[in-house]
Amino acid sequence: MTTKNKIFSIAISLSAAFFSAQNNTVRTFNLDLKETSTAVKIQPTMYGIFFEDINFSADGGLYAELIKNRSFEFDEPFTGWKQPNTKTLSPNLDSGFLTIYSDPSKTNKNYARITVFNDKNYILENEGFRGIGLHQGEQYDFSFDLENVSGNIAAVNASLVDENGKEISSVSTLIKGKGWQKYTAVFKSPQTVEKAKLRITFTGNGIVNMDMISLFPQDTWKGRKGGLRKDLVQKLYDLQPGFLRFPGGCIVEGRTLAERYQWKKTIGNVADRKYLINKWSTGFPHRLTPDYGQSFGLGFYEYFQLSEDLGAEPVPILSCGMACQFNTAELVKMEDLDPYVQDALDLIEFANGDSGTKWGRIRTEMGHPKPFNLKFIGVGNEQWGADYIERYKVFEKAIHAKYPDIKIISGSGPSPDGEFFEYGWKELKQLNAQIVDEHYYNSPEWFMKNAGRYDQYDRSGPKVFAGEYAAQSVGVVKPDNKNNWLTALSEAAFMTGLERNADVVYMTSYAPLFAHADGWQWTPDLIWFNNLKSYATPNYYVQKLFSNNKGTDLLKIENDGKTLSGQDKLYATAVKDTKANEVIIKMINTDTQAKTVNINPGTLKIGKKVTQILLSAPQLSSENNFDAEPVKPKEENSEAKKGKISTEIPANSLVVLKVKTI
Repeated sequence: MTTKNKIFSIAISLSAAFFSAQNNTVRTFNLDLKETSTAVKIQPTMYGIFFEDINFSADGGLYAELIKNRSFEFDEPFTGWKQPNTKTLSPNLDSGFLTIYSDPSKTNKNYARITVFNDKNYILENEGFRGIGLHQGEQYDFSFDLENVSGNIAAVNASLVDENGKEISSVSTLIKGKGWQKYTAVFKSPQTVEKAKLRITFTGNGIVNMDMISLFPQDTWKGRKGGLRKDLVQKLYDLQPGFLRFPGGCIVEGRTLAERYQWKKTIGNVADRKYLINKWSTGFPHRLTPDYGQSFGLGFYEYFQLSEDLGAEPVPILSCGMACQFNTAELVKMEDLDPYVQDALDLIEFANGDSGTKWGRIRTEMGHPKPFNLKFIGVGNEQWGADYIERYKVFEKAIHAKYPDIKIISGSGPSPDGEFFEYGWKELKQLNAQIVDEHYYNSPEWFMKNAGRYDQYDRSGPKVFAGEYAAQSVGVVKPDNKNNWLTALSEAAFMTGLERNADVVYMTSYAPLFAHADGWQWTPDLIWFNNLKSYATPNYYVQKLFSNNKGTDLLKIENDGKTLSGQDKLYATAVKDTKANEVIIKMINTDTQAKTVNINPGTLKIGKKVTQILLSAPQLSSENNFDAEPVKPKEENSEAKKGKISTEIPANSLVVLKVKTI
């Protein structure tokens, strides 16, 4: 560009900026609140949680076990374990070595046979999940199963060491007797360390067999032994979710049918649950994680228990006999579908049957005699095409023949439009499907433009479960996607359309839920964590504000008789909470300029005190992180004057207004 052209270009830019500044007046909008002509209820399940074991969400995340591959069951049995003083091509007479023994008749088939020639030199270490997180002053339960085979090994010495190998804490356990026995000890950490390791040595030489080498924080959710990570569950609890969907996602389907999620293999004694490679270990070339497995310490019983803890409806999703269509697309033959259908029927019995039933008795024996009161079940994850419809029919007929009150969630595929989406909806509508799951990962612009998506949906057709959605700052499955304020703001705009159409949309959930900072495969995600702490994203706070303020009955909020679904970059929805005697108004401004809003409550009689919650950010690119959460709600109070509410909605912000009814 020539100097002359550069100067001309700058002059034009300055002129545009000047005239923009001259017109930078705050526009005023007059809105009217009205009761709906027919009562529209906000479902208790309107805002919920989608959990999938992706991004180390279960093992290494929500499930608080700190030892990776504790039972040597990985496809590569040494995964997570190292023997620093053991050489491959050597008899190791100066130290020792570990070999894997296997009993194929057992679900927990592998165990370690450890031969110690020189107890002064043999070391066995576990790296944990990208390290082992330890908190100063906290205690950790250490346990292992051991069989003393031969020799004079008298003790197992365990220590926690930092990244430099410096000892943090140690315990020694005396070995006694023959046969398999369980041993326990307790570590207390004198310091906080993010990436510690477990080191095991022995006193004496000989041969022992070891299995189920485990380390758990004592400070778990509700203090349960071998339980869930407290800070992560607390963030879920704070969402006040209406449901918990589990266990996914694509891991329901599996890369192959053999690798599908089978709930019956995830209950009973934790030590007997059969390991499975995680589908996401090889899901994306940009984030290969071959050390990603599923121990199923977090299994279906624990999912139901977690749902109960959260006050959320459990929503299990089961395989319909179709492996992931993005992978092998393997199908079970229709004549071989019965075991899959029986799994669904047995799951309902496990959740709801009394102790006199086969599966209800198993639940009772696990410690929960009271039924879980399951109301929903999902058939397939996001399958598409005629093969899915054919299988769905079989499931629907069998489930409703035995359990007519169970609501079945079907799927419309992985996309929000297109031939398969249209086909699925047409077929499911003809079959009188109850709830259809829609998924959409798209740009922030798409979410803002589609706030009116459900305005024209058939009110007499199936209800909608917006089961997976998240705005992608770069593109779908792009590793550079960010949980920034732009994505969160666009989701908030879209969510006004979900809530405004509560007579059609019954369930919604962001996805994915969790991501380990060092072990993720997919981004963006709602909650990020490392071995020590976690943080909430701007997207999380949007979800929280909607879920914590969902109300019970839909109201209309209009400008000149029209809903606000993006006109002048303004979005709004309103509800009444009959339990709290409140009117709640959510407004989103995606403009670069602030807006003044005057709200006329009409026939609704309101009090004077107005609570205003503002969620905004310094920039659209703003993100939260482990050190700070600059994008976080702020609350203040004001007063309604002359029976009307007036407020300013800052540029690029979400505002929630709450006022008591009188």
